[in-house]
Amino acid sequence: MRFIKFLFLFLLAGLPALSQAQQRPRPAATQPAVPPKGQRIELLPGTERLVGGTFNGVEIRKLIGNVSFKQGTTLLYCDSAYQYLEKNALEAFSNVRIIQNDTITITGDHATYDGDTRKARMTGNVVMRDPRMTLTTTVLDYDLNKNLAYYSTGGHLVDPENTLDSQFGYYNTTSKVFSFKRNVKLITKENTIDTDTLQYNTVSKIAYFFGPTRITGKQGNLYAENGTYNTITKVSNFQRNAKIETPNYLLGGDKLVYDEVRQYGVATGHVSMTSKKDNIVLRGDVGKYWRGLGRTKVYGSSPVMRNISDNDTLYLSADTLVSVEGRPPKNAAGVLYAYPRVKIFRKDLQGRCDSLTYDRGDSIIYLNKRPVLWSDQNQLTADSMEIRQRRKKIDQMRLYANSFIIGQDTILNYNQVKGRNMVAYFVDNKIKKVDVLGNAESLYYALEGDTAVTGLNKAVSANMALRFADNKLQTISFLTNPDASFIPPHELKPEDEKLKGFTWRATERPTRRAVLGKHFPLPAKAKAKPKAKPKTKAKTAVKTKSKAAPKAKTPPAKVAPKPAAPPASKPKVAAPRAVR
Repeated sequence: MRFIKFLFLFLLAGLPALSQAQQRPRPAATQPAVPPKGQRIELLPGTERLVGGTFNGVEIRKLIGNVSFKQGTTLLYCDSAYQYLEKNALEAFSNVRIIQNDTITITGDHATYDGDTRKARMTGNVVMRDPRMTLTTTVLDYDLNKNLAYYSTGGHLVDPENTLDSQFGYYNTTSKVFSFKRNVKLITKENTIDTDTLQYNTVSKIAYFFGPTRITGKQGNLYAENGTYNTITKVSNFQRNAKIETPNYLLGGDKLVYDEVRQYGVATGHVSMTSKKDNIVLRGDVGKYWRGLGRTKVYGSSPVMRNISDNDTLYLSADTLVSVEGRPPKNAAGVLYAYPRVKIFRKDLQGRCDSLTYDRGDSIIYLNKRPVLWSDQNQLTADSMEIRQRRKKIDQMRLYANSFIIGQDTILNYNQVKGRNMVAYFVDNKIKKVDVLGNAESLYYALEGDTAVTGLNKAVSANMALRFADNKLQTISFLTNPDASFIPPHELKPEDEKLKGFTWRATERPTRRAVLGKHFPLPAKAKAKPKAKPKTKAKTAVKTKSKAAPKAKTPPAKVAPKPAAPPASKPKVAAPRAVR
């Protein structure tokens, strides 16, 4: 009795909780998401034969002869088909043709089509056409919702102007843009384009590149790693390592715009122009190229020319460099113009002038407007100069009007020679002889032991001949009407120490760094060779006797016994004589 009463009270106390539990909604069972159902595929009238039934547990209809389907604006035709009624899908065989919006037509041997996802796959002799192009491939997938067709087994596209082949391709039938990847080759009427990734707009006929790309054509080759090419206007807009290559020249930069019709290109950023024939390289910030004229102009940040010949390098910089291609038979090599503020650097020659012309055909460099050259401790100046080369080495320097040579001796005195015109002869890029032609004057310090001045030689003559050894003056020969004097040290006056027109311009002498600027790196320094380890067993040394080189004595002035006739206003220079 007591137990029954206790059970009654327990049930009475639990009634509210039980009531609440009954009122709580049960959690809904998780159900898989149902894929959206597409519009039902409709079988159009005209099919010759229809067989229905269940095959392998799937309900299908076999349709044979003049089969046609419709879903929205999409039509499908074939010789025979399987229609899967439960899946809203079909499989078509033989002479399959899909038409969308009366603009896109795809034909092939076999197709599958899912009416819910609106995705089709066409295989066997696939051809896709729209009013602007025709695409052929072996397998084509087409998403009608996204209007995107794509292939991965190689495709061939043809439009009225171009043909294109690639391994992979995507075509947006709305934007009319093709995307191609791997082994892409676009052939236009004038060029062949090879790249790895390309987009092509079939409306604008513009190709977009996204990888290493080479355009090969009759006018030359172009290369870049990013950019565009308009197949109608023939204008290229390349970026990243862009280059134009012709049989004779290579022009490149960070960015390059080239118009094939006008044969005109502009390169910017790290511009480089290379002449293949004579190993000349121009570098600057901006380069312009006129192919029809054979003319290249480089400027920006003091562009630099580099010419490597016979293991020696000539660097030349200016505000503007202009290269003109050669025109056979007159000059097959071409001409280089530099202006203004020209600087020259070679390990054995440095110089400055306002403008310069380098005729690469006969290897002559013309320097104009206050030119100055330095060779070792010698400074050469004149109103204009020529540097003549033979076998890629300096052969002569010709100085015209107000010619002046200054050289410092071992104790920094200035030896000087001046005249109307001069011709300096070189052997192995070192001065060996100088002919002074007209109004010659010289001032030369006599030294004792290269440490003390013993006097000053001054001379005036119509013509002089100076001979050098190791770029140092050794003898002076007065050839016509000489007048020489010797001034001892205690009689020297300041006005005796300089010829009229003397100007020492050593502070203007350009360094390698000043000429190369940012366009060329400085040459790497050669590493010192490790010292050989001494051998454990000493061998008997062979005794030799060496004679110390005699100290240089004051070169005597030589007076020619028979003075020569004075030179004409424009001197005729004799061929260089060999120095023994």
